[in-house]
Amino acid sequence: MKERAEVLKEEVRCMVKGSKEVSEILDLVLTLQRLGLDSYYKTELDDLLYSVYNSDFEDKDLNLVSLRFYLLRKNGYDVSSDIFLRFKDKEGCFAADEVRSLLGLYNAAHVRTHGDKVLDGAIAFTKSHLEAKLEHLKSPLKEEVSSALETPLFRRVRILETRNYIPIYEKISGRNETILEFAKLNFNLLQLLYCEELKKITLWWKELNIQSNLSFIRDRIVEMHFWMTGVCPEFNYSLSRIILTKMMAYITIIDDIFDTHGTTEESMMLAEAIYKCNESAIVRLPEYMKCFYLFLLKTFDLIEEELGTSNSYRVFYLKELASIYAIKLLKRLVQGYSQEIKWRDEHYVPKTVDEHLEVSRATVGAFEIACASFVREQKGEHHVSTVQCYMFQHGTTMHDACVKIKELIEDSWKDIVKEYLTLPTEQPKIVAETIVDLARTADYMYKKTDSYTFANTIKDMVASLYVKPI
Repeated sequence: MKERAEVLKEEVRCMVKGSKEVSEILDLVLTLQRLGLDSYYKTELDDLLYSVYNSDFEDKDLNLVSLRFYLLRKNGYDVSSDIFLRFKDKEGCFAADEVRSLLGLYNAAHVRTHGDKVLDGAIAFTKSHLEAKLEHLKSPLKEEVSSALETPLFRRVRILETRNYIPIYEKISGRNETILEFAKLNFNLLQLLYCEELKKITLWWKELNIQSNLSFIRDRIVEMHFWMTGVCPEFNYSLSRIILTKMMAYITIIDDIFDTHGTTEESMMLAEAIYKCNESAIVRLPEYMKCFYLFLLKTFDLIEEELGTSNSYRVFYLKELASIYAIKLLKRLVQGYSQEIKWRDEHYVPKTVDEHLEVSRATVGAFEIACASFVREQKGEHHVSTVQCYMFQHGTTMHDACVKIKELIEDSWKDIVKEYLTLPTEQPKIVAETIVDLARTADYMYKKTDSYTFANTIKDMVASLYVKPI
């Protein structure tokens, strides 16, 4: 299987190098990205998009214009959204009714920043028209539109998009059989690697003996690794996935201690121990925390050893990220958790959403989680959520507060795109791409509910990623 995949990879490379026409280039780039094959041709695809960016382009095909805009912005080119103004009629409405054009514009409009008013209007226009046409469409276009209305293309978790898109691409009459075969083999090989990683991580997880020592925590090791495959799905990031999964496991344990199990005194003891990050801090910890704390320190040491064995470009930046996601992040987390415990004990409700976000951005990490976790949070002791703060501040219902928070989510996506388009030249692109992927995975895990806590909501997708080959 590996040998055949290598042969196909080089055949596709010849296709990439032979692409000349703008429409051909754009279609090929999008296809390779959605099928999870673009990382094999990064240099070639970057060169092709650079040529597209610098070429004269005047086209009346809304779908092609939308695709060009989408791919250029997605890859860091700050192209103007004014190009869509010519597709509006005298009344200011978009002169478009064909489904492919509507879908292309809808996806392109979600790569917007603050001030892209034409794109704000495009989303409202295309969404209403696509929703009205959906029930009359046939496969595979119907699946495409349905998926876009659920999650715009830019916000989808890449590896899950690959798993979902391969069967759709197979139904397209103009598909390329070589690309399709390579995509299937590549995914199946990735699936085997993910299963090997999960086996290693599960053995590591069992060493902690959570059933005896930490029976109260959410036992979600499969979901943790599933989450991290969305952050860095490629073959060469296996070590990254393993390390990030371990960090996610520790964050979950600490979160559950502070949020649902530990007393105030016990939680503060753990916070102090993590600040010190030294074995001597164990003496003040409760018995049930001691094994966990020693295991945490041991894991940090092992990660440092693993990272120290490679001087590769990727590992250099992974080491920086691991440093943040390990000691620095955990210290920031427990600082936020400590503040939330203080609020809980004092029955204090922050006066404004901004006051709450100063803490919850560290402990929660995203507006999505604030909405999805609201109900679960209210089942315990006094635990103030961002949604609840907005309700108290403005005297609104839970529904209205969630609507407002969702508006803030959209603003956050605009911020992400803007930052991505204005990266300093010295900033490695891989760092920014990883941050965007983190946002995508959070969006997926918390959009409708807390899928991390209520893991049955994603069991079918987990099975598709680990169990069901293509």
